Amino acid sequence: MTGSTRRSAAVAVLAAGSGSRVGATVNKILLPLADRPVLAWSVLAALDAAEVSTVVVVCRPGEQEAVGAALAPHLGDREIFLVDGGPTRHASEMAALAGLAGPIADGTVDVVAIHDGARPLATPALFDRAITAAREHGGAVPTVSLPGLALRDGSGTLPESLVGVQTPQAFRAADLVAAYAAADAEGFEGTDTAATVEKYADVQIRAVPTGAGNLKVTYPEDLRAAEALLARR
Repeated sequence: MTGSTRRSAAVAVLAAGSGSRVGATVNKILLPLADRPVLAWSVLAALDAAEVSTVVVVCRPGEQEAVGAALAPHLGDREIFLVDGGPTRHASEMAALAGLAGPIADGTVDVVAIHDGARPLATPALFDRAITAAREHGGAVPTVSLPGLALRDGSGTLPESLVGVQTPQAFRAADLVAAYAAADAEGFEGTDTAATVEKYADVQIRAVPTGAGNLKVTYPEDLRAAEALLARR
């Protein structure tokens, strides 16, 4: 685990999914994307963010060795912390917070950002913007406008004001821990981090505008799109 004497942020990268919809026999975050695994892109972006001191990768149980081996050639002398996730996204988020309990309790880590390992194109600047907004307001989520989406029944389009929510989603660490403790007590599981924080913490969650380039790898064509976007960088 990397560290710092000043208060700074931790990033938890969720990598406990599967490769079923992308058509892979292995976890999709281990698939190659350009010159490195999908997961390595977001881990390295988090490590390069100025506000980040600690990166935790939440693995599918039994995959810590494979994940570590996939990331090691790309880390140089930098360190990350691997923890086992749970059967759901919410459970994996709780596992990340448990792994960060020490630095959160002593105030070393004041903001935690949760990021999907299947979003490989998030940039260090996006991590920093979300973390800075969370530190100031309590929480922050990247959003992208979704103009022109059609209704399923074909009767029209959804409002142009509609936005899609992405990751990294960042929150003040103490509020995040308290929200997840309250959710655990009631047996609540949110669809994403913001859903849990909105229900159990009295914080402002600010939108951090981003773009469609921060895509999530779900289907085979998403890998091809990500490769094309990387080639333009």
